[in-house]
Amino acid sequence: MGILEVKDVNKRFGGLQALGDVNLSVAENTVHAIIGPNGAGKSTLLNCLVGKLIPDTGSVMFDGQSVLGRTPFEINQMGISRVFQTPEIFGDLTVMENMLIPCFARRDGSFALHGIRSVTSEAELRDQAEQMLEDVNMLDKRNMHSASMSRGDKRRLEMAMCLVQNPKLLLLDEPTAGMARADTNNTIDLLKEIKETRDITIAIIEHDMHVVFSLAERITVLAQGTPLVEDSPENIKGHPKVKEAYLGEAA
Repeated sequence: MGILEVKDVNKRFGGLQALGDVNLSVAENTVHAIIGPNGAGKSTLLNCLVGKLIPDTGSVMFDGQSVLGRTPFEINQMGISRVFQTPEIFGDLTVMENMLIPCFARRDGSFALHGIRSVTSEAELRDQAEQMLEDVNMLDKRNMHSASMSRGDKRRLEMAMCLVQNPKLLLLDEPTAGMARADTNNTIDLLKEIKETRDITIAIIEHDMHVVFSLAERITVLAQGTPLVEDSPENIKGHPKVKEAYLGEAA
C-alpha cells in the first residue's frame, strides 16, 4: 500500500471520458512522476487528488483517509500541499511577507502542524520563515517584492511557502513550465535537496522529460485518460507503448 492510492477512478465531462479506470499507487518517501501527451488526463487526475474535482466513480485515499468530498483546507490539514503551474504568490508583498502568511495561518489553526512544534510569538514565526528561506537559498531576497522576481524564484518561494507547513505529500503541477534552462536546473537541484533532507513524498506532473528523468523513481504514463504503463525511469524510456503514445505510431 502506498501513501497515495487511486483505485478505479473515472471522470467524464459530458461526452468526454477524461479518466477511465485509473489506478495509481505512490509509495511513501518517493518521487513519482505522472506523464503523458496533451489531453492525457494528467491535470484532471491531479484535481481529483486535491479535492478540486470529485470522480464519478472510484476512490482516492491518502494515508488511509479518503480525500473525496473534502475542502482544499481539509486536504491541506491532512498533509497535502500543491504547487500550481502558475506560481500563486502575492506580487505586491515582499518575499518575507509572503512567507509569513502560512506561518501565521498555521499558528492560528488553519494548518495542521504535522510534528512542527507550536510557536506563538511573532519573533518565533519570523525566525521560522527566515530559516525556511535560508533552506531554499532565498534569504538574501527576503525584502524583495515578489512581482519583480524571475519565474524560477517565484516557484522557489511558492515551494518554501508549502514546505513551511511540513506536508507529507507535495504535488507539483509542471513546476518548471515557462522557465529558462538555468531556472529549471535550479528547481531540479532544489527538489533533490528537499527529497534528501525531508520525510516527504513528491508527485509531479511534468512535460519536460529532463526534469522527469532527473527526479522520478517511478513513472506512470497516461494516454487518453487511461494508464498505459507504470515502471522505473530506465524501463519507461524505451517502452513501445510510451513511444506510441508520444509519437503516434508503434515502435
